[in-house]
Amino acid sequence: MEPKLPEAWILSIGNELLIGRTVNTNASWLGKRLTVMGFNVRRIVVVPDDIEEIADEIRRALGRARLIVTTGGLGPTHDDVTLAAVGRALGREMEVNDEALRMLKDHYDRRGLPLTEHRIKMAVMPQGAKILKNSAGSAPGCLLREGETVIVSLPGVPREMEAMFEEVVPLIRQMAPEREAIECASRIRGVPESTLAPLMERLAKERTSSYLKSHPLGFEQGVPVLDVKVLSFGADRQEAEREAREILTQVLKEVETRGGQHFGIHCS
Repeated sequence: MEPKLPEAWILSIGNELLIGRTVNTNASWLGKRLTVMGFNVRRIVVVPDDIEEIADEIRRALGRARLIVTTGGLGPTHDDVTLAAVGRALGREMEVNDEALRMLKDHYDRRGLPLTEHRIKMAVMPQGAKILKNSAGSAPGCLLREGETVIVSLPGVPREMEAMFEEVVPLIRQMAPEREAIECASRIRGVPESTLAPLMERLAKERTSSYLKSHPLGFEQGVPVLDVKVLSFGADRQEAEREAREILTQVLKEVETRGGQHFGIHCS
């Protein structure tokens, strides 16, 4: 039986995501990274810039998730309320964090800018926060522990979020089993997705350490075209690739039996 993977939730915070002004690339980037690192990503939730709504989602995640990652809402403006919401969810007082304040002072000193009230706001953290340096911007992030759950709060700007995430990778790796991941795929012509559905369902039940999915691409010259992709895990890359290829090979045999075409297996 496969070991149960630690659960991760991603909370993407910002009205701009909900109204469609900004595409939520952070969530897809984090989802892929966390999955490969050994987490079972169970939720990606988009939340408005509202303290109570953010706090509600954090409370909901606390009972289930080993890791909660928030993105967005760490800046100097009135609607940057993520850390206040985290503090409320955990029942912790907010305070000016000396380390965060020092980081901000250094950041703005180098630019010849004063440390205004709104800039100091970015140093206000829940009690017990471990500060995460923002090497690509100004707003610090933070890490908090609540029982068995770790909460990591990252900026919303993608390049800042990705740079700060790398800071916590060593810690996060300790929370999940070590494993390698690989994705293999094949393009198929001439066999409808619905025809392959029974086999795909059986394989998904049998190969629980892999994620198997078909992606219809429409029709070419009246013939259905789809991609079948398998994300597999193993103790090393070779084991993961062997698993993925074994699964896809069964699918491609069915395609041949049904008179369809395929274009080999490609892994990355």
